[in-house]
Amino acid sequence: MSGSWEEFFATHLPPTDFEDNRSLLKEFCDRHHQQGHKIVLVTSGGTTVPLEHNTVRFVDNFSAGRRGAASTEYFLEHGYAVIFMHRQKSLEPFARHFSGPKLLDMLEMHEHGNNTTITVKQDSVFVLAPVLARYQAALAAGAILHLAFTTVSDYFWLLRAACEVLAKFGPRAVLYLAAAVSDFYVPKDRVPTHKIQTESGAPVIQLQLVPKLLAPLVSLWVPNAFVVSFKLETDESILISKAKAALEKYKHKVVVANMLQTRTQRVVVVTRELNQEIVLTREEVHAGMDIEAPIVSEIVRLHGEHETERGAGGGR
Repeated sequence: MSGSWEEFFATHLPPTDFEDNRSLLKEFCDRHHQQGHKIVLVTSGGTTVPLEHNTVRFVDNFSAGRRGAASTEYFLEHGYAVIFMHRQKSLEPFARHFSGPKLLDMLEMHEHGNNTTITVKQDSVFVLAPVLARYQAALAAGAILHLAFTTVSDYFWLLRAACEVLAKFGPRAVLYLAAAVSDFYVPKDRVPTHKIQTESGAPVIQLQLVPKLLAPLVSLWVPNAFVVSFKLETDESILISKAKAALEKYKHKVVVANMLQTRTQRVVVVTRELNQEIVLTREEVHAGMDIEAPIVSEIVRLHGEHETERGAGGGR
C-alpha cells in the first residue's frame, strides 16, 4: 500500500539543514532567472531507508551517482545553470574522474629542507588540466549548486523545495531525475528509536510503497518545465512498455530507459512520439567516452523544441 505524498510530508520532518538549503536554492535560482539562463535540476545517487531513528542500519541500493555526475558536466558545457542534488558521498562532477587513489597517483612530493612542495607529475598534467579548467570555469560563473541528501525523506523535501523556486523559469527549466529513489520505506511510526537488538531474534520489517512524486511534480509544482525521468530494468522485454506506461501515467516529456547490464553503453530515449536509441561503439567505450554526452545532447535538443512550443515566457 502507498500513502499520499501529502501524508508523507505531513509525517516526515525536513532534514536539519533544510532551511539553509532552501535559502541557497532561492539565491541561486533568483540570480540565474534574472540573467535569463536555462537551468537544470540533476538528481543523482541513491536514497537510503533508515531502519532506526538513531540510524545504524538502513536499506540502500547500488547507485554511485555516475550518471548524474557525468550529465552535470555536459549540461554545463551546453550553457545551463545546474542544481546538482546528490546523495552524500556519491560521485560528483569533475571529482568523479579522480575517485579512489587516482588523484594521489598524479602527484609527487618534493622536500626542500623544512619546506615541502607538491606538484603534478608531468605525464598527468594533460589528464588533470582540462578537468580542472572546466571545474574552475563552472565555479567562476557560479553555474553549479551542490545540495546533498541521504534518506528518501531528505530527497523528497529537497526536491519539492527545488521545484518551488524552479517554477518561475517556466519552460526554461529541465528536471533530469537520475537519482535512484527508493521504491519502499518504513513508515515513521514503525521505526524504532534505537539500534535494533539481536537478542530477540531477527526483526520483521514491513515496507510500504513510497509515494510517486512525479504526479504532483508534473501537474502542480513545475507544470511548464521539461521533465525527464529514468527507468532501469533487468528484463529487456518490459523496458520500453514500462517507459511508455510512465509517460502515459505521469504526462512528463521523456523517459531514459536502460538495462542494468548495459546502462553505460546503451539507452533508449523514449518520448510519446518515438524511441531514440543511443549506443556507444566498442571503440568509444575503450576510449573512455561517456554515454551521458549524447544523452544530454539529445535532451538539450528536445528541450529546445519544448521551449519553442511553450514560448520562453512560460505559459502553459
